[in-house]
Amino acid sequence: MNIIEIIKQDYQQFPDNQSYDIYADNVYFKDPMNQFNGLKRYQQMIGFMKTWFWDIQLDLHSITQTENLIETRWTLSWTTPLPWKPRISIPGRSELKLNPNNLIESHIDYWDCSRLDVVKQLFLLKTR
Repeated sequence: MNIIEIIKQDYQQFPDNQSYDIYADNVYFKDPMNQFNGLKRYQQMIGFMKTWFWDIQLDLHSITQTENLIETRWTLSWTTPLPWKPRISIPGRSELKLNPNNLIESHIDYWDCSRLDVVKQLFLLKTR
């Protein structure tokens, strides 16, 4: 499988069975909540999500590659373990930069909403 196919597969089964071998050991990660270097730290972040959130879903809307840059558009959603079980949804995009060994050396996520918009979702009571 090429890297695009691997990323598509990872999105479908996120956060389980991720292909960490497509990342460089010193991968740089940034999103509106985190900024760090290192594959182990990236794995810990995914592990945190698996531990604390329920029914995580990462819907891939598009993926393109131009030379060493892969861009994705997605929506990440999960159920938060609060008594009223709010569902959080974050639309966004990622820029994945590849190093000369075709490994992801930089993974930057951009949200199409503010952190405040995400927090507000915790307090929206929906009738089901």
